[in-house]
Amino acid sequence: MVLTIPKSQAEVINRGIEAKPYHEARPAPDFLQPDLKIVVGQPSPSEINPSFLGPVLLMKSAHIDLVAGTATLPLHKGQLASGETVWFIITDSTDQNLSDLHGVNYSPKLAYGYTGRNQRTATISKDGTWIFSQGKVDFSPKLSITPGASDAPFPPEAVMPGSIGDVSYTPLVKVTNATKDVLFNAPMLAFNQTEEQLNVFCDGKANHDLVHDKVISICPRDGTVTMALTLGFTFGKPILYLSTESNDPTVAALETATYTPAMEDLPFANEDALPGESAERIYVFVNGATGLENPHRQGLYSALNDGRGPLNVLGGIPTLNLDYSPMWRIFPAVWTDEAVQKGYRARMTDAVHIEDMAAKGFIKSLDGGDLRAVGFIVNCPVVYRIN
Repeated sequence: MVLTIPKSQAEVINRGIEAKPYHEARPAPDFLQPDLKIVVGQPSPSEINPSFLGPVLLMKSAHIDLVAGTATLPLHKGQLASGETVWFIITDSTDQNLSDLHGVNYSPKLAYGYTGRNQRTATISKDGTWIFSQGKVDFSPKLSITPGASDAPFPPEAVMPGSIGDVSYTPLVKVTNATKDVLFNAPMLAFNQTEEQLNVFCDGKANHDLVHDKVISICPRDGTVTMALTLGFTFGKPILYLSTESNDPTVAALETATYTPAMEDLPFANEDALPGESAERIYVFVNGATGLENPHRQGLYSALNDGRGPLNVLGGIPTLNLDYSPMWRIFPAVWTDEAVQKGYRARMTDAVHIEDMAAKGFIKSLDGGDLRAVGFIVNCPVVYRIN
């Protein structure tokens, strides 16, 4: 069964406490606190123009619960050419019209990602079933992270991603029996499971031995899946996104994502708009300020100690820039001892500001060199712009 939620029905189903009439600020919903205390109220300028201030539902096929921090998306059923059942979602495409039609993000530069082992194809049968050429995921591993010492918990002492793709699995899929070349971002959420096996999780408490660790509930009966969202920032604006795959086991475990070795072949040339560049940049701070009540908390030290997200800073997203891609190349960011001693370490929410601080010598990479991408890729489709 495939459910397509019409645009007119896509909405934020739980916003929390609303603001007083005509007040631009309101209390942030529970999931966003304590990292955000205030968000833009509605009606907002973004309702007239999505590039203006205010909330924007970017993935139009999603229903958002801002209190729970979840997105409910259409669940698709397909199969491998070898016969096994595949359950997946669609989050992005390289065609503007199809993105609008299906309520997913448009990412033209994602087309550059169809290279090397990152190539996977599908055909769509008469009844709408997607038949994938290859690619399996094992969802049975138990997600585990053993942090390092409390004052330096990253890198972890040990990690185990909660799901692992085989050598040919990638979320990027090219449909070959269409009249135009289109690449879809179609992460797998369950493999070789029947509808009956998954319908027991319609009301929640999904078994992560069977499904992706981001899944809260999965319901083939209704054609929906509800997934946990992650809070981040882009150009000063808070956003919510999904994390579904990474090419590195440690990153996959930290992001509660599928370890996907084939994504190692995804091209990234370190320049956002360069022809051939398929990924956008994401800054992951390592040694940001810690403490749940610290208004500047950010980074992996904090996340590994307090259990909340690291508040990563993403580059361009739809409504703000032209170079959005759900594939993000990670720029590990480390505050220098000088920056910490002088009190310059603060929460960063803007890529340009981060680059400016790096140019001044206060932010370095993991090895003490210049701030740069180091080969880690994570699949993080954006879902909702909070402000």
